Amino acid sequence: MKAFDARVHNKATQTDELPLIVDYWAPWCGPCRMMAPEFSKAASALQGRARFAKIDTEQFPQISQRLQIRGIPLLILYNRGAEIGRSSGARPAAEIEDFVRRNV
Repeated sequence: MKAFDARVHNKATQTDELPLIVDYWAPWCGPCRMMAPEFSKAASALQGRARFAKIDTEQFPQISQRLQIRGIPLLILYNRGAEIGRSSGARPAAEIEDFVRRNV
């Protein structure tokens, strides 16, 4: 799992070979911090089948604006350059894994 900056985010969401799930979060967000270890568990469980990344919406507000993110934590799943699903709110690892498997 990797923390993205704006340049890497834009490139990865358009060109990644594997499905990419991005956790849009902020350091002040309690539910975001609670979900962080669950996101890591899901990343380990799906290693090699999907790529996991995080982006701080406070550090990169232009991405939040472009994607019309209204609340965090928010997971967005990308496949072959297209957004294919969104899941808002904190989720346990099993639900994150199911979200990826259902949509890819």
